[in-house]
Amino acid sequence: MSQESSPSNCPDGPASLLLLKALQSLWTKKEMNKLKEETRRGFEALEDPLGVLLDMLEGSSDWKGKGRSLGYYITNELQLWIKDHPATQQSGLRLKKLQARVFRILAQSQVNLLDPLINIYQLHTADRNCLLGHVSHIYHKGKYKEAAILSIKLKLQPDLDVEKMCTPLLFQEKTNLVEAYVAEYPDLQCKLLQTLDMWCEPSFNTKDISRQYEGLRPDKLNHKMLSKLVFRLLEQYNLDPALCPNVINQRHLGSLKYLFYKRFVEKTMTQENWVDHVQNTVGENRWLQEQLIQLLVSYCDLNTAARWAFHYRLPEETLPCGVTGGLQKLKVQERVEDAETGVDDYEETRKNYYQLSIPRESIHFLQTWEAMQRCKEEVLRPGRVIGMDMEWRPSFGVVGKSRVSVLQIAVEEQVFLLDLLQPLKPDEMEELSHFLRTLFSDPTILKLGYGMSGDLHSLAATCSAFKEVDKQVQGVLDLLTVDKQLQKSCSAWRKSGLQVDVLSQNRGVRQPERGLSLLVQYVLGKPLDKTEQLSNWEKRPLREEQILYAASDAYCLLEVYKKLCEDPARFGLSLDLTESLLRKPTIKPRPKKQLNQQEMPLPSEQQAKVIGTEALSPPPSLAPKELSVVCDNMLQGLGRHLRCLGVDVRVLENDDDHRKAAEIARQEGRVILTSGLPYQTLQSQVGEGRCFSVDCSGKAKEQALQVLKHFNVQVTLADVFSRCQVGHLLSEFGALLV
Repeated sequence: MSQESSPSNCPDGPASLLLLKALQSLWTKKEMNKLKEETRRGFEALEDPLGVLLDMLEGSSDWKGKGRSLGYYITNELQLWIKDHPATQQSGLRLKKLQARVFRILAQSQVNLLDPLINIYQLHTADRNCLLGHVSHIYHKGKYKEAAILSIKLKLQPDLDVEKMCTPLLFQEKTNLVEAYVAEYPDLQCKLLQTLDMWCEPSFNTKDISRQYEGLRPDKLNHKMLSKLVFRLLEQYNLDPALCPNVINQRHLGSLKYLFYKRFVEKTMTQENWVDHVQNTVGENRWLQEQLIQLLVSYCDLNTAARWAFHYRLPEETLPCGVTGGLQKLKVQERVEDAETGVDDYEETRKNYYQLSIPRESIHFLQTWEAMQRCKEEVLRPGRVIGMDMEWRPSFGVVGKSRVSVLQIAVEEQVFLLDLLQPLKPDEMEELSHFLRTLFSDPTILKLGYGMSGDLHSLAATCSAFKEVDKQVQGVLDLLTVDKQLQKSCSAWRKSGLQVDVLSQNRGVRQPERGLSLLVQYVLGKPLDKTEQLSNWEKRPLREEQILYAASDAYCLLEVYKKLCEDPARFGLSLDLTESLLRKPTIKPRPKKQLNQQEMPLPSEQQAKVIGTEALSPPPSLAPKELSVVCDNMLQGLGRHLRCLGVDVRVLENDDDHRKAAEIARQEGRVILTSGLPYQTLQSQVGEGRCFSVDCSGKAKEQALQVLKHFNVQVTLADVFSRCQVGHLLSEFGALLV
């Protein structure tokens, strides 16, 4: 800390000069223990240590840098010393004069000096208008971040324009600071969301805003980034989506386009499911209804578009050319007809898929606690092996968390479908919760699932009564791990074309089986019929097709497990597989979830391992070239790191919609790497285990390590140079080379 001016204007002038020289010498020599002692003795010898500190800061510039300086050290030491010497605190006119000097220093200081200076000089007690004026001064100097941080420290946000304060921060991609700025003020949260939503209007040009801020790049603020931020804030602060009509409309429009793709391109959704989801997505929103008509004209025909237009009573002047004529010819008609001329032959299609080996009367749909008691008595028997699955209404990326609607529990010769949407009395809900906790924590009952960790997490988030269900899990065998072993040991099978593409009569695109369906096909001979997977599971009564689908998803687990245990060697598994699977499982309690953890299945290797058992070995190792992934546009840095290590990577562009990742994954057999809210949307669009959530709070290198560890990818020196000649990665990832 160099001396640039003399503090002779204060009574401690000579003493402070001697103190400063002594501290500079000790600081240079890094004698920190002596430095602390000398600093404390110096404070005690000074008549006005608060004034002397300002003299030192005003007469030096070393504290203006980002690193730790002598000025920063002295300031923190004085803050600690004042706690032991409260009489040193100033008040009245003397304090106001010191505060006025502090404001000048804050305009130039780094963030690390804010807290100690605010505490030492009691800036919270300063005149509020003076504080606001100082923040405005910093803001107009172009120090937007510093102005926002000081506002947060002094709690000045209610008296400032939230749009004015947050706009330049958004252009600088400081969204975390924006979230902190409004975190404690619901009114500001609403105002911010309304502003962001206005910017998301398709005709709005963010370049018009950027012209007000010199040096800020308008391309940093696009509709996609704004939309992501809006949904994050809606979820984080539990705000009403009605605040953001533009963003919500665009998200619903994306859902409509996805539904059209599933129905008319992939042809993997039944007409009844499709109509149900379309009507729920569109609702009473006139703008979405008009967009629906435009899509119908593109994918179907004018008559079909006219029938939907008549259904929604749309004015003729809002309709595309050609639809008006068809609308005028229509008679009164309330039901929307199928867009295709043919009708799905359900029974003909079923014979190509896995069929339940139990009669229909052995499937029980339980909607009352009295009915569920029968399930409880059948299931809670020591030594039971049960298959479990859960169904919920797909969200298609809309705000809100999906809640489990149906819980399937299969035992030998019976399947119980528990309707979790039915209202239960508080004591009945407690009994149901106790039943599930007992079931999942009993190590003598083997629970079979596929991707079970995600199901358990969704169940825990469904209702407060189920929050503890997933905390003490024992005896759960995740067949996803078995599937991964089969994929490794039977790689020749995967490449030999033995996987059969199953087509219904009306399907025009061959869709290869994946996930549990592919496992069932390989072990039992026929895949699962997944056409009801995207059903509206919250609508009652359930259709017969839904009941059969739900029962099949759970019961097939029992039959797959039985087949594997009978002859594990036939499927390329170890001969001791049967014995190890039947071993009594043990588990340590799951670690307590961190407050900032995402509401989604565990994003670590736990997602792909046997939960509550030591039955199976870790996933088989892969070479980087054997792993094919598609990275969401939030993870472009991760994609570059993985490509340098030899992984087959595709990365979405900045303007690509998240759903494009699912399209690429299906077409090219890739695993999706994503993060945050899009995970919930994407995982429902691909097979189980084909979507992995990456911790977006870490750096790209840390994310790459997480992915490599999860998929057990072994990197060699040859891999690092196979796709990209980046030498510095050798040192960064040296520990992974084998």
